[in-house]
Amino acid sequence: MINRRHIRVKVMQSVYAMLQSHNDDIIKEEKFLKHSILKMYDLYVLNLQLLVEVQKFAAKKMALSKKKILATKEDLNPNNKFLNNKLINIFAESISIEGYIELNNLKNWEENDEYVKIIFEELQKSNLYKKYLANDIDSYKVDKTFIIDFFKEIIAPNEKLGEYFEDTMISWSDDIPFVNTWVVKTLSKQKENAIFVLGNLYKDKDDEEFVSNMFRKTVLKHTEYELIIEEKTPNWETDRIADMDMILIKMAISEFLNFPSIPTRVTINEYIEISKDYSTEKSSYFINGVLDKISKEFIESKRIVKIGRGLL
Repeated sequence: MINRRHIRVKVMQSVYAMLQSHNDDIIKEEKFLKHSILKMYDLYVLNLQLLVEVQKFAAKKMALSKKKILATKEDLNPNNKFLNNKLINIFAESISIEGYIELNNLKNWEENDEYVKIIFEELQKSNLYKKYLANDIDSYKVDKTFIIDFFKEIIAPNEKLGEYFEDTMISWSDDIPFVNTWVVKTLSKQKENAIFVLGNLYKDKDDEEFVSNMFRKTVLKHTEYELIIEEKTPNWETDRIADMDMILIKMAISEFLNFPSIPTRVTINEYIEISKDYSTEKSSYFINGVLDKISKEFIESKRIVKIGRGLL
């Protein structure tokens, strides 16, 4: 499921796009924001399904090898360990995945099967695959460890696959690292003999509502928040502050004032960490300093009201 940090990142991207384009159609931009989050789930499911498609490709290749005129002993009696992988078979038998693919018309691997072939060929020539086939132990643990390593070492870092995902959906370029982590967690948590059911995209209704509320409150009051920032940075001209830093600080101010259940320190730490990935080298120090000043003033003037103990 999507976590609060990635929700903040998605909102940040939408706020940035809207302010940069000087577009005032907040409803349209909010719809795109929610759509891009929903499409993340497609990316997640496609990665799980890719494991199944690679296994199917391997099965077809073995079947063809048996029909060769000059078939070798290895062609006629192939090692079926990968075809019998217990973890992949759980996903292959998942009605939940099958239903999601059909409902959302995800024909990516059917229409672009060259990427399935690319992944299988890279797997086939890897030491990881050779060691797995040579392992005589038939256990779920061995199968599971292999698939996790297969995803982490071959699928996730594959440049051609990454380029395909980025070309398919523009927002996926920033979603790929998060989704890769999500897939690895899913593989790690799957129990033997347990059916696989896709979970919810959001943790709860609060997280789903957080998307819209955060986006709207930041965009609608961004001018007001900019004045607050100017007051706390007298030695800086507004145009000297990096656009992304400005947006992250505005979002943090929005959290201070509009989300009473989120501790102030959590808000500051979250935007500091996001800045390390999306802004300049020194942004985290600048953002920390500005937000520290603003939060202290807001607390003193009682503009910040948090619910529960220790939330400040």
